[in-house]
Amino acid sequence: MKFEEIKAKLEEYKADGKKLFTTSSFQSHSLVLLHILSRIDKSIPIYFINTGYHFPETVQFRDYIGEQFGLNIIDLKSDVPKFMQRDADGRLLFTSDPDHCCYLNKTQPTDAILLSHDVWINGVRADQSAVRAAMKVEQPAKHGCTRFHPMLDWNAKMIWQYQKEYNLPKHPLEEKGYISIGCEPCTRKLDPEMQEREARWFGMNKVECGLHTDLINK
Repeated sequence: MKFEEIKAKLEEYKADGKKLFTTSSFQSHSLVLLHILSRIDKSIPIYFINTGYHFPETVQFRDYIGEQFGLNIIDLKSDVPKFMQRDADGRLLFTSDPDHCCYLNKTQPTDAILLSHDVWINGVRADQSAVRAAMKVEQPAKHGCTRFHPMLDWNAKMIWQYQKEYNLPKHPLEEKGYISIGCEPCTRKLDPEMQEREARWFGMNKVECGLHTDLINK
C-alpha cells in the first residue's frame, strides 16, 4: 500500500470509532512504518514488547527514535517475573523452551492489548517468511480485533528506497552484521548463505515468536 492508501484506511478506522495501536521491534526496517504513522497520527500508541532480553543498543535506539519521530511509545512487559521463567532444571526458558519463553514475554502481553483495542497496525511483509506470505492486508485477530498489514506488499528494495528518501537512521547493530534483531540470547549475525529470519533462534527449528501465528485468526 502507498502512503495515501494507508492514511485513508487509518482515517476510515478512526471515523468508525476504532481504537488503533501498533507494536514495533525498532529494527531498521521497522522504522518505515513508524515514520509513516508519525506523518499521519503521532498519538497512535506504539507498544514496545520489552522482554527484558533486548540488546542495550535496541533500548537506546527505541528512545532515540521515539524522540526523533515524536512517538507515543509504551513499554509492554510480561506479568511473569524472570525467576518463574525457568524449566525443571532451573534454566531460563530461552535455553530449553524458546516457544514458551516467547509466549510469556511477547504473545501473552500483546494478547492483553488486543482486548482493549480494535485495530492492530502490523508491519509484517510477505517476503519475510512463508507464514507472512500467506497473510492478507486485513484479517481478524483474537478478541474481535483486526490486524491491518499495510506493508504486506512491500519488499526489501521498497524499504531501502523509503529509508533513503527520508534519511532514516539504522539500528546500531546493523553495521556489525546483525540484520534481524530480536532478543540478545536468540539473535546471531547473518551469514551470507542465510535468509533474513534464519538469524533468529538459530538451530532451534523456529522462525516466528507467536505474534504472527497465535494472535491471528486464519
